[in-house]
Amino acid sequence: MAVEDLDRSRANILVYAHRDDTEWHECAALAMTGLAQGRKPWAIRWPSVDEFLAIVTHTRIYDPPSTIRRATDQVEAWLGSPSAVLVGDAVDHWRSVKHMLVQGKIRGPMVHDAQVAAICLPDDIYEFWTSAWDFSRFPRLVTRNPLLA
Repeated sequence: MAVEDLDRSRANILVYAHRDDTEWHECAALAMTGLAQGRKPWAIRWPSVDEFLAIVTHTRIYDPPSTIRRATDQVEAWLGSPSAVLVGDAVDHWRSVKHMLVQGKIRGPMVHDAQVAAICLPDDIYEFWTSAWDFSRFPRLVTRNPLLA
C-alpha cells in the first residue's frame, strides 16, 4: 500500500494536489487522481489530514486560504475512493517507535521520521510518498517522490 507524507514538508503532495496556485499542482493532482481512481489500496495518515487542513486554511500561508468547507470536501473526496485507507497510531505504537529509534540510531529531527515509519510499516505500507525527506535509515520503507518523473 502507498501512503502520502504531508506532515514533514509543510505541505507536500496533498496540499499541492488541492491548491491550483502551487508550482507542483498538476503533478500532484495527477498522482492523487491516479491513486484515488486505482484499484490498489493506498493510505493517508491521520496526521497528514490534520496538517493538510491546517496549512490550506491558514491565512499566513495562502491569500486567500481555502475555506474549511472546500478543504474538508477535498479530504472527503480522497477518502471517498474505494481503495483509500486511513492509518494512524496502533495500540503498540510505542514499541514500534522505540524499535525504529534504536534500530535507526535516531536522534533530533529524525525522531519524526521514526514516528512515520512506525505508523507505516505495521500496516503493510510498502511505499511512502514524500517530496522532501530521506528515510534511508528505515530500509523497509521505500520512498518515492511522485512529483518527479
